[in-house]
Amino acid sequence: MKVRDEELLADVITRLMGDVRHVAVGNASPIPATAALLARARGKLQGLGRPYVSLLGSPKHTFWTDGGRELFDCAGQGRIDVFFLSGGQIDGHGNINLVSIGDYEHPKVRFPGSFGSAYLYFVVPKVILFRTEHSRRTLVPQVDFISAPGVNEPNVFRTGGPIALVTNRCLFSFAHGRFRLDSIHPGHTVDEVIENTGFDFDRPDHVPETPAPSPETLALMRGPVAQELAEVYPQFAAQVFNASVPSP
Repeated sequence: MKVRDEELLADVITRLMGDVRHVAVGNASPIPATAALLARARGKLQGLGRPYVSLLGSPKHTFWTDGGRELFDCAGQGRIDVFFLSGGQIDGHGNINLVSIGDYEHPKVRFPGSFGSAYLYFVVPKVILFRTEHSRRTLVPQVDFISAPGVNEPNVFRTGGPIALVTNRCLFSFAHGRFRLDSIHPGHTVDEVIENTGFDFDRPDHVPETPAPSPETLALMRGPVAQELAEVYPQFAAQVFNASVPSP
């Protein structure tokens, strides 16, 4: 059974979440959204009432009515356990850049902006970084602008931070201010990861291959998860899962 890259990454992200109460997903994040809905589908099969999933921009999959402001309030109260962040640049210290490349006053490239990334990075216990372009252009030695810091001074209170970085080539874990190569996705190699990563990282002598999703997991993703996903990401759901928007 052929596994698409998006399915593999969603399964990896779901396993990183663990057993949590509430997963929130921001805008333009179809793969993390797939992972969150997959976690909920598994929970239902196990008779659990968790995790609760909030997809920003979805009337069906959020309990708030005031957009990002209520998301931030919920996170500040400790009611969100997992969130996802990405960036135009990510460096080896877990810093992300959502602002610009080059001189700040005269940038070469402008990104959408930091929004609430710095705040959520500090208050959500598990933040999973993801980037579907794994290259030296995106994974850099030092970001040009720090939208959200991966590490901070010891006297700064922080309940959350990055736990992992998932890319189209591999999975990195994050601890003590550094990334560690945990697994290589099928079809890729350690040398390829080294060649395409701009920062240094730790790795074991033998790096295992990322396991493929089980047939049961694929059935969930391609069935009920794809139908739920189509409400928020119709183009993605159609392209990856051949799913259409469900009738009202």
